[in-house]
Parts: sequence; C-alpha cells; structure tokens
Amino acid sequence: MYDYTKINPKECEFVPVASVDEIVEGDRLYIEVDELAIVLFNVAGRLFAIADLCSHDDGPLGDGELDGDKIICPRHGARFEISSGKALSLPAIVDIPAYPTRVVDNRVEVGFPIGD
Repeated sequence: MYDYTKINPKECEFVPVASVDEIVEGDRLYIEVDELAIVLFNVAGRLFAIADLCSHDDGPLGDGELDGDKIICPRHGARFEISSGKALSLPAIVDIPAYPTRVVDNRVEVGFPIGD
C-alpha cells in the first residue's frame, strides 16, 4: 500500500481541480478525481487536500470540525492532520491519504502519485 503521508510532489501528476477563487480562506471544497472523493481546505491561506474517508470506518470525513490543521471525524471523533493525513487519535489507527497542492495560473492543482 502506498504511504500517502510521504508523497513526494516531484513524483506526482498534478490535476487542476478548482480556481483559487472557489476556495477562499476558511472554506472547504468537495471534489472528485478519478472516482476519489477529496476535500480541499484553505486554512490561513494554505491549501490542503485529503481523502474524504475516515480510516476507522470508511465514513465521510470532510464535514468534520477543523481545529487548526487537524480535522475531527464527525462520526466517532478520530483526529487527523490535514497536512499529512496522519491519524492522531483513536478510534483511527491508520493514516489517510493527504495530497500535495499547488497553484498554477490561478488554478488549484492536486498531486497524485504517478502509477498509483
């Protein structure tokens, strides 16, 4: 299984997913890329992208409350870093995918490992 907490952006294919104007500071945007549900966050002007899937029970994660750069699963309270996908508290023990982001020509792009 690919370790999504250690994605090297240099080994990614970046896909445009939104314009910068669609994700203002404090917002989140739900997107789908190749059938992968992803949530894009703008936290203090920084963009983060994670899988919209809690590793504890495969439930949606994107509606969870943000606490700085951490998201709290709305179903059972597991916490994850949105910058790395690292699981921080029970009941989750498995990290979630976190994808690199960049802005090119006013478009937000999300990086996916090549060959994944």
